[in-house]
Amino acid sequence: RRRPTASIRGWRAWRLRSSRRFRAHWFETATPTFLVDTLLQRGVEVPALDGLRCDEELLSSFDVDTMTIEALLFQTGYLTIVEAEDVDEDPSYRLGYPNREVRQSLNRSLLTALAPDWRRGTGNGASLRRRLADGDLDGVEALFRALFAGIPHQWHTRNEIARYEGYWASVFYAFVAAAGLDVVVEDSGSRGRLDMVVRHGGAVYLFEFKVVEQAPRGAALAQLRARDYAGKHRAAGRPVRLIGVEFSSAERNVVAFDVEDA
Repeated sequence: RRRPTASIRGWRAWRLRSSRRFRAHWFETATPTFLVDTLLQRGVEVPALDGLRCDEELLSSFDVDTMTIEALLFQTGYLTIVEAEDVDEDPSYRLGYPNREVRQSLNRSLLTALAPDWRRGTGNGASLRRRLADGDLDGVEALFRALFAGIPHQWHTRNEIARYEGYWASVFYAFVAAAGLDVVVEDSGSRGRLDMVVRHGGAVYLFEFKVVEQAPRGAALAQLRARDYAGKHRAAGRPVRLIGVEFSSAERNVVAFDVEDA
């Protein structure tokens, strides 16, 4: 076959189609630079994207300069309506990713913006999936430490992105989502909301995040225990692991990765 010469994008799209594999073609052939830039400029926390709530008026907005993040992601197709409520004839909607491929692709782009060169030392996500499947949580901790250690010093000093609230959890979540794992954020229970749930390799991993400059050491794991977040997950019969992850904005890395069987 001869390669098309019209453009690099045309060649890339042709190559993806000719591979006869199911891929996120529409995303890969049109990198949403403007969307990623807008999300980061507005300081949006990446985990919050999956579960945004809005009303009908927000979704009908078309002015890009004043459009809310919810409307922008909905209008561009990166989020779709996953739940609708109609209270007193006032409809509201919960948004979510239309499929795993879209979530994975968008989070890869966001991760590249949040943590340049994230693949160096961490791979493309396969290493995270493999270590979770093996129950190797020491290896998982090492991957995340390498991820944060690989963020250049000048990125923190010259870029406002690293200063907004939720940066650390955003990088952590984006790496997990970019790996294509089954992840749920803000998992609600009778005693509160858990930061993140990951199901992989026949086990359930419950994550709670804290920043040590804002909470005492050990607070993440202590909250997991105190609120019994594992209770709703035990009935499935899978092993449940509690993981308290603590970051330090001074050290710019994970400083605690406490693990306990529920």
